Amino acid sequence: MDSEKVPPVKSSELDVTSDEKTWGMLAHLSYFLTFVIGVSCIAPLVIWIIKKDESEFIEEQAKEALNFQLSALIVSLVLVATVCASPLLLVVLIMSIVYSIQAGMAANRGERFRYPYTFRMIN
Repeated sequence: MDSEKVPPVKSSELDVTSDEKTWGMLAHLSYFLTFVIGVSCIAPLVIWIIKKDESEFIEEQAKEALNFQLSALIVSLVLVATVCASPLLLVVLIMSIVYSIQAGMAANRGERFRYPYTFRMIN
């Protein structure tokens, strides 16, 4: 075997333009812009509505970000309603931050990212 073989390029990286990568990254990282106002799913929703007909990659990444942020919002509301708020809400917050950064970096590389622990309500 040749030890200097280059790994194959993922099919998801072949036809993604720089503009598509940027919009995909913004869909994921918009969590930080809208977190301040308390509704982190607004920006991915807007990106999905505006860009869904332009690019399959942007549509997919915006939906993925939207589904994750909706899932995090629902879990947070359930935790607050059941008075399990303080320690578990911190876990949800940290997971949202970490996964949003990972997803934004993957989208910027042109890779399709799937969030773990997500209810996929919008297909």
